[in-house]
Amino acid sequence: MNKAYEIADRLMEWVSSLLLRITGETSSVWNSVVYGILVFVIAIVVGRILRAIVIYAIHRLVRYRGSNLLKGLVEAHVFTRITHIIPPLVILALLPFAFHGTPAFLRLIEKICWIYLLGVLVFSINAQLSVFWRIYSRRTALRDRPMKGMIQIIKGLLIGFWVIVTVSILIERSPMALITGLGAFAAVLMLVFKDSILGFVAGVQLSQNDIIRNGDWIVVPGGAVNGVVVDVSLDTVKVQNFDNTIVTLPPYSLVSGEVQNWRGMLTSGGRRIMRSFTIDLSTVKFCTPEFLEKMKEMAILRDFIEKKEAQQQAGKVENTQNSLGLVNGTIETNLGLFRAYMTLYLQQHKFIAGQMTLMVRTLDPTDNGLPVQLYCFSNNTDWVSYESIQSEIFEHYAAVMPQFGLYPFQNPSSRDYINAALLTAGRRPDELWGIPVGTMEPGAVKQDRSVTSPPTPQPPIPPK
Repeated sequence: MNKAYEIADRLMEWVSSLLLRITGETSSVWNSVVYGILVFVIAIVVGRILRAIVIYAIHRLVRYRGSNLLKGLVEAHVFTRITHIIPPLVILALLPFAFHGTPAFLRLIEKICWIYLLGVLVFSINAQLSVFWRIYSRRTALRDRPMKGMIQIIKGLLIGFWVIVTVSILIERSPMALITGLGAFAAVLMLVFKDSILGFVAGVQLSQNDIIRNGDWIVVPGGAVNGVVVDVSLDTVKVQNFDNTIVTLPPYSLVSGEVQNWRGMLTSGGRRIMRSFTIDLSTVKFCTPEFLEKMKEMAILRDFIEKKEAQQQAGKVENTQNSLGLVNGTIETNLGLFRAYMTLYLQQHKFIAGQMTLMVRTLDPTDNGLPVQLYCFSNNTDWVSYESIQSEIFEHYAAVMPQFGLYPFQNPSSRDYINAALLTAGRRPDELWGIPVGTMEPGAVKQDRSVTSPPTPQPPIPPK
């Protein structure tokens, strides 16, 4: 303070002597005006000089030994912003000596300087926070965490603090008294800033509870959201749908409503396959010894049939998870044997997660037949690969079904009606196109529908 007083005293003497030489008389008003202008000029010049020195030193440091953090601070012009505090400090140190007492003009200048000084500090800190977030969000552990909303919350709190202090400086009241007085306007503020408040609270919940992250695949039922989260901020959540459209949501809609996040599927390493074919019930038959011997030619079924026959001869038929894998299938019907085949096929499939739930089951019968469903998990969660695996399994499902004497239900088409009419007219089956597989093969057994209770149903044995 004494040093600043000495500098200010010398400047005032120099201004007085200069005006005396120019005008030939002394005036305290003109001395103060010229001194004030000189102080502003000195503040700007000192600020420019110190800014140039700091920036030069920082750039030299970055060039030789610069870290990512230091480079980020330089790119965000953080050091340049911080040097803006020098001019108001010079003004606050030298200007009061130009005035006697505390006139209103001096108080106004001091208020502006303090507000500017605090604003520079707040916005410099916000710039540093942005740099910290950009650097640390690149780390693997934090890459997908929605930290942007938390950074925005801190920035908002700092700006709110600066606004409150600014108002308290202008009205010359304590900031605590100002905050206490704002309680009377809380209801009005909640109505006016309802969306901002809801977004603020929802942004905190999204970050704290780890509801969504950048890169998550989310689906909002009943809405137009089915894609990957590309950005999570305090007031918006951006989702890129699979048709490459961008949907913007308020965060509170994800907190207050229903949202399906597929992150668990991706992290588990297994994606569910749950589809079914509807079997024509008229093709479900009992297995005959001849049919079982025929099916033993399939290597995948030989051990299963032999173990099941051994269990039947021993008088105990187990169907538990500990019965050597003899679950999800029987040898009583061709459908049960088919379920066993598909279960064993899936258990040996290299793209099916064997440690997860796997079963082949029948669902409730419908007017179109009996649905047989495959329930398992692919060990590849990539969309394209998953669809390829699922398609390959169901193509095999459909192709192997006739070997068990089973056929899926399918509504007749116009081609079926035309073929039926041509057969009725006397055309030979080999002259027609699109005859269902196995229906006109030699040796196929026709079912006598006039017999209501056949003694022993004999299933058709499909040829090789």
